[in-house]
Amino acid sequence: MAGLDLGTTGAKAGIVDAGGSIVSAASAAYNTSTPRPGWAEQDPSDWWTAACTALRRALSAVSLDAGEIAGMGLSGQMHGSVFLDERGDVIRPCILWCDQRTSRQCTWITSEVGTGNLAAWVQNPALEGFTAPKVLWLRENEPEAYRQVRRLLLPKDYVNLLLTGAAATEVSDASGTLLFDVARREWSGPMLEKLGIPSEWLPPVFESGEPVGTVSARAAGETGLKAGTPVAAGGADNACGALGMGVLASGRAAVSIGSSGTVLAPTASPSVDPGMRLHTFCHAVPGTWYMMGVMLSAGLALRWFRDELGEPEKSAAALKDADAYDLLVQTASLAPAGSGGLLFLPYLTGERTPHSDPHARGVLFGLDLTKTRSHVIRSVLEGITFGLKDSLTIMTDLELPLSSVVSGGGGSRSRFWRQMQSDVFEMPLEAAGTSDAAMLGAAMLGGVAGGVFPSVAEACDAAVAFGEHHEPDPGSFEVYRLAYSRFKALYPAVRGLFGD
Repeated sequence: MAGLDLGTTGAKAGIVDAGGSIVSAASAAYNTSTPRPGWAEQDPSDWWTAACTALRRALSAVSLDAGEIAGMGLSGQMHGSVFLDERGDVIRPCILWCDQRTSRQCTWITSEVGTGNLAAWVQNPALEGFTAPKVLWLRENEPEAYRQVRRLLLPKDYVNLLLTGAAATEVSDASGTLLFDVARREWSGPMLEKLGIPSEWLPPVFESGEPVGTVSARAAGETGLKAGTPVAAGGADNACGALGMGVLASGRAAVSIGSSGTVLAPTASPSVDPGMRLHTFCHAVPGTWYMMGVMLSAGLALRWFRDELGEPEKSAAALKDADAYDLLVQTASLAPAGSGGLLFLPYLTGERTPHSDPHARGVLFGLDLTKTRSHVIRSVLEGITFGLKDSLTIMTDLELPLSSVVSGGGGSRSRFWRQMQSDVFEMPLEAAGTSDAAMLGAAMLGGVAGGVFPSVAEACDAAVAFGEHHEPDPGSFEVYRLAYSRFKALYPAVRGLFGD
């Protein structure tokens, strides 16, 4: 099986056997442009170039014939808007999930549609990252480009189009457009009509493991895959990540720390948070949904610290042939739990859950002459972890039956940080068996489409493994409970200072 994860910073391809072992993996990066503060765009042609490069590299690293690949699946960053004209050409750069330009459009949608209809029609609030506000922004600000639009696709679906020639999407990624009736797993007619968006722009919707086509002869020549290889509809990055972490049913949550941070809890029905703080999306498993909280800056906050203030660790890493992130975590471990009262709000690019505030910003609070770099770095790790706990707290308040957590993404690499998560969440925690969970999940969907597995659930049973188990340390509960209560109080205290 082959899997491709189309992330925010690059594409990662992998070849996976039926037992879930990643036998080879390769990646290729691409750039994000920021034409104005708060904007984030990418050129879709860069995704295709990176996808072809990563696939060719992964295939060349193993001694197998491309014909042995039973199926191909894609995972992708959510919400991005790929506008195509009548010839199928890209009209303008894709506006990404982290772009914040659409505040005015979101305000208009909320006022015009109403929160009650948003909950009933699309089961989610109008947020800047979603796709529908981007369409309205284009209509209002680039009318000539808007007049050319004949097709609207999501990022991974554009790559699938180039792979197979088929314009299609699937339920998990469509859930994040604000144009999709998540409860009914179909496009929302009332929402499209209210916003004046033509339904013919939208592609047919599949379940994630269903095949949407096969690799074309042209794509085979560019990727190294064999023409005729079945290609699955694929899944949103968070849904595929949950598959790769074995989080398919209620009772267990998936916590993933990448550039952003997510907390995902599967549900057997399309439950909606009355406060609309959590998202309700379709899972990549038929007949299953999930509730999810999102931090916009999780690992991104730590990367900012590394790039701007982590010169000692970067220099030491270069000398020792080590990873600067690992050295940052080692430095953080020298400070006590709770960071001596130092608090960090990780809202460097605004925040989604629980505040839904694009104007929120990062705050380091509580500095005094006793604080060291260790305290500061630990406060960054704790601030990210507290932000994730915000979502878990909402889920438990809504009486979701959560008893354990699986930790994935880059933040799961560190044993120290995993134990911190278990202590802060006060839950048993298991490390994901791979840091490439989304790519593994995509490959499993390709295996379902190619007939390797009869269902997504059976693919996970066969292919998912777990790493180290952690139990929360009761000795840290009171320290973290106090620190978390102060963390929750800090944002309301400074919110009025952020501006707009």
